[in-house]
Amino acid sequence: MKEKKQEKKQDKKQDKKKVKMVAEDIDVEPLKKSASDKVVPIKLTEASRFKFRCHKGVSCFTACCSNINIVLPPYDLLRLRKRLGLTTEEFINQYCEIEILAKTLLPVITLRMSADEKKSCPFLTPDGCTVYEDRPSNCRYYPVGMATLRKKEAEGGKDEFYFMVKEDHCKGFEEDKDWTVAEWRKDQGADQYDDINRGWMDLLIKKKSFGEREFPEIKNRMFFMVSTDTDYFRAFVFESSFLATYDIPAERIEKVRTDDAELLKLAYEWLRSAMFAEETLKFRDGVLEARKEQADAVMRKVYGNRPKGQIGDID
Repeated sequence: MKEKKQEKKQDKKQDKKKVKMVAEDIDVEPLKKSASDKVVPIKLTEASRFKFRCHKGVSCFTACCSNINIVLPPYDLLRLRKRLGLTTEEFINQYCEIEILAKTLLPVITLRMSADEKKSCPFLTPDGCTVYEDRPSNCRYYPVGMATLRKKEAEGGKDEFYFMVKEDHCKGFEEDKDWTVAEWRKDQGADQYDDINRGWMDLLIKKKSFGEREFPEIKNRMFFMVSTDTDYFRAFVFESSFLATYDIPAERIEKVRTDDAELLKLAYEWLRSAMFAEETLKFRDGVLEARKEQADAVMRKVYGNRPKGQIGDID
């Protein structure tokens, strides 16, 4: 009997050790959206299964829609402002805050909660969400979360995984509806949002890899304007020298002219080029040579015909 008890104790210790090892795999604090969030520190895949269902009949209906921090990636913001018939500036002024995202020091848009006691979502009513068809990614995913970490050894240089958020008040987990993470993402339309926002997430991950070093203000402003205001970037593409500078296929140009999702994807590529000097967009023939000639002309105007090795020397 003593031997069996010892074996059971040993098994429990090993189980606890396994859980601890998995738990240490995730830094849960950055994944929390509110103070009440309880992130289950276990990595999930698209094949992972869970039970959950949210509907008006559960006692906690809309309890998760208050006192939360919701960052609005570009496509989330686009869908909401178009739903309400607002320009980017109008939507931000009425419903949002501009915050500096920790560890990237880049400006992002967050949804401003109402001034009521619960700090409710501005689109919440007793009957539910008034913008449900265009709700943000965070709301679509709940109670699942997604995280992306930059890892050199991982495929594509990043590790993308899922996790579960379990709040004490949530009764949705008691419902008898079974899902895989992949099924949940598709059912909630989160996969479409991820596809269009992924380029923006990659920019955040890239900037985070630089450490907490601030970019010049002009780069922060450029990131903010291009990633939040599709009207601004579309004007930049079609009303500046953009198309004379970059070799964009004609078919893609026509898509960008009318398709906001395609426009955002082009915006991310241009930001990677402008912010990190990555060769994401091809220059037209002769553009780089012309820029070099212009730069040389400026140098000659400033320094005259002094040899390059002497530029900056003090007489």
